[in-house]
Amino acid sequence: MLSVEVNAMVSTVTVRGQTAIPVDIRRRYNIKPQTKLEWIDDGHTITIIPVPIDPIKALKGRFKETDLLEALLKSRKEERKRG
Repeated sequence: MLSVEVNAMVSTVTVRGQTAIPVDIRRRYNIKPQTKLEWIDDGHTITIIPVPIDPIKALKGRFKETDLLEALLKSRKEERKRG
């Protein structure tokens, strides 16, 4: 069973269009002054994603547990079974 934790927090937008990021979110996602945020609008919701200062460093080691070739071959095999 998939378990997802959702934390709802509210902040207010100023006249200048600024808002404060709640401290719990800043700590969890290591958002510090000068951190860039990517804003994604899908037409229904807005998603805000912190952009790592060094994206290569942020991804380093992320795929160590996964054999990408093995995952690709498995995916293709499943696609063939479905038709």
